[in-house]
Amino acid sequence: MRKNFGKKSWLYPMPVLIVAAYDEAGVPNAMNAAWGGIFTDETIGICLSEGHKTTKNILATRAFTVSMATANQLVSCDYVGIVSGNKEPNKFAQAGFIAERSAYVNAPIIEQLPMTLECELVSYDEESNHLVGRIVNISADESILTDGKIDVRKLRPITYDPINHHYIELGAVAGNAFADGKILKNR
Repeated sequence: MRKNFGKKSWLYPMPVLIVAAYDEAGVPNAMNAAWGGIFTDETIGICLSEGHKTTKNILATRAFTVSMATANQLVSCDYVGIVSGNKEPNKFAQAGFIAERSAYVNAPIIEQLPMTLECELVSYDEESNHLVGRIVNISADESILTDGKIDVRKLRPITYDPINHHYIELGAVAGNAFADGKILKNR
């Protein structure tokens, strides 16, 4: 038996994305965004309302970064989601974040978040609040690499539980992609 909940924005896992951009004066801002993900092979799509300071910055500079929120930085990542950059000009520093300028786009890399997508703005639709960015580079701190690859267990990304309003750490390997299902091919 199933229970019906109607139309909801529920999906698991829902990544917790920290979106950062400079304003026109070069001051960094960041926000927590839960509604986003890979859009095509080289683009990311995120739903960001135009009232956010970070959205205004992206529209002005046409560049932004997206970092995975991590269990290690949970408090800071949640903070940038509950405090508005329109009201708190020191939001980025108050979160304990330090900005490093991307070598690929005019946007800040947050030193405390070890994996970052560096993006150029492709489009923004004011009606749907849908932002699309082209991924120009992905950078990762060496502390989260194993054999030269990003290790999710070292990254410790968190997902948002939209039903219970929890953050949940990801990391356990459940199987092997493009391999485990092959057992059913010979049935």
